Amino acid sequence: MVKENFAQLGTSGDQAAAYFYGRLFAENPRLRAMFPPAMDVQRDRLFHALTKIVWSLDSPGTLAGYLSQLGRDHRKFGVLREHYPAVGAALIATLRKFSDEWTPEVEASWRAAYQEAAETMLAAASEDASQAPPWWVAEVHDHDRRSHDLAVLTVRPGQPFSFTAGQYLTVQTARWPRVWRPYSIANAPRSDGMVRLHVRALPGGWVSGALVRHTKIGDGILLGPALGTMTLDPESGRDLLLIAGGTGLAPLKALAEQVIMSERHRNIRLLVGARTERDLYDMADLHLLQSTYPWLRVIPVLSDEPDFDGMKGQIPDVLGRFHDCEDDDVYVSGPTGMVRDSVGELQRLGVPPARIRHDLLGAEEALREAGTGS
Repeated sequence: MVKENFAQLGTSGDQAAAYFYGRLFAENPRLRAMFPPAMDVQRDRLFHALTKIVWSLDSPGTLAGYLSQLGRDHRKFGVLREHYPAVGAALIATLRKFSDEWTPEVEASWRAAYQEAAETMLAAASEDASQAPPWWVAEVHDHDRRSHDLAVLTVRPGQPFSFTAGQYLTVQTARWPRVWRPYSIANAPRSDGMVRLHVRALPGGWVSGALVRHTKIGDGILLGPALGTMTLDPESGRDLLLIAGGTGLAPLKALAEQVIMSERHRNIRLLVGARTERDLYDMADLHLLQSTYPWLRVIPVLSDEPDFDGMKGQIPDVLGRFHDCEDDDVYVSGPTGMVRDSVGELQRLGVPPARIRHDLLGAEEALREAGTGS
């Protein structure tokens, strides 16, 4: 019933999300202070989360993992148990308004689903509260401006920060309180506790622009907890094909570092897609990494430089040259379109879907930031 009813929203998703927040704030004005000034991205996140939850109802393990991450992440917003009933009431009112067919049975199904989701999130948040802070204050240790719109930041959290190679976190700057944006972690966990981020300043991007252009060594930023499931399979010893576009390189570089640190012999092919050689912003570090690990091969792929003495074309179009990749574990990270096209091509080449990992959330939110001026 929940799936069928949710499908009725169709193209009304934006209107429904706007109505939801309008209803929530009208009935609970004090909650407005917990949200950013511009709500465009927040409305997108709501619909994205609802979609993932609804279509994961048949996969309890996946759903529980996602809801647990949501619960832990929501601690940084100051979300408490007493806030959940208000959200549930606004959600039911929104669904009732935008549904073609609304019956007592449909409402009961939604209420039961929401209650179960809320309890899973609250349990995860409660468990996390005994182990970690809701956010971490971090000091910028290094700010390396690689181009006019891109910087590599190395930050030192003030308290131990746990993460796994391949995950991402969210960042808040002093310039934009309550505005959090996701960035992939570009290194494997290190003994010094440092975290490295690759940040491209997007047109109109509040947080990305602040991090690239207005942040300096010694500044403080806030970090949310590590999220995402694009991590190494601990049971696998298969070779790796890592496919990166733009700053999607960050989590894949972290995965390569993790393999190297594990001292396991796994061949790694790292495809780095860019428009021109000037856009290959991290090649010096990648060549250094390659020199320390003979089983790593870094392969630049350029789309807009005909004279380049190397592989040319769009990333999805060159994957056919790696016809032996069906035996690899494959990880894809970058702009949403590149990730989706690459995943489709990999499946066509015979790579089982279970061995293709990606995390589209960060890419989609980055694109929304560029599109909404947030």
